[in-house]
Amino acid sequence: MTTDTEATVLYGQEGPVATITLNRPERLNAITSPMLAALADALQRADTDSSVRTVVLTGAGRGFCSGLDLKQAMSGEGIGGNLSQAGTQSVKTEGLPTTILFNMDTPVIAMLNGPAAGYGLDLALGCDMRLMARSAVLSTGFAKVGVVPESGGTWYLPRLLGWAKACEVGFLGRDLTSEESLELGLVNRVVADEELADLTYSWASEIAANAPLAIAAMKRMFRHGLTEDFPSHTHHVLLQTILLFQSQDFMEGVTARMERRPPNFQGR
Repeated sequence: MTTDTEATVLYGQEGPVATITLNRPERLNAITSPMLAALADALQRADTDSSVRTVVLTGAGRGFCSGLDLKQAMSGEGIGGNLSQAGTQSVKTEGLPTTILFNMDTPVIAMLNGPAAGYGLDLALGCDMRLMARSAVLSTGFAKVGVVPESGGTWYLPRLLGWAKACEVGFLGRDLTSEESLELGLVNRVVADEELADLTYSWASEIAANAPLAIAAMKRMFRHGLTEDFPSHTHHVLLQTILLFQSQDFMEGVTARMERRPPNFQGR
């Protein structure tokens, strides 16, 4: 883990698992403009590093992320002020963390150690899996402050929940407990707070031990399948499968199974 405790986004790696930590605990990791750039850099770094096979995204202290820094937005210095001054013609999303997160081939697990609100909720929804501490909450109160889930939530929620449930969550704008989040299917697992890190890194390590080329391809196929018709999608999957059959990892996986030993995948 980086030793720069002043950094608002920390990056660390242990073995094949990288950890990205939002680091403004005194503000429940509210996002500032510099943090957006730092988070984008950290996500890109993890996705382009072949030694990283799984990413854990979390927050320092008591919260995951309380959203955009509203104090900065109200002062005109923060993200809200910058967007208002920019106007619609110059707003671009290509380099934003949530867009990078969507396009990443490396699996990302959100370790929800505390409240995820606003932009923090969108970040969590953009991760591939969400593991949640029992005391944590998901705050969906966008409508209560006069905005929409601006960084992916309007895309993810109907796909994760279906139309009616997405409307229920968005229009009512209530905080969701960990149990409610699990019942809705917004998170994969809820555990006691003190067990969250162990479960998260157990899952991350288990994923990292699998064939990285296959995991990356599977994630790409999942992503493309959201917008493809079935015949087109199955054709693309077949082409991807032919490529994987030619990989050293495939041969290692088959050999290891025949020899009844754990495989040692190299990502080649």
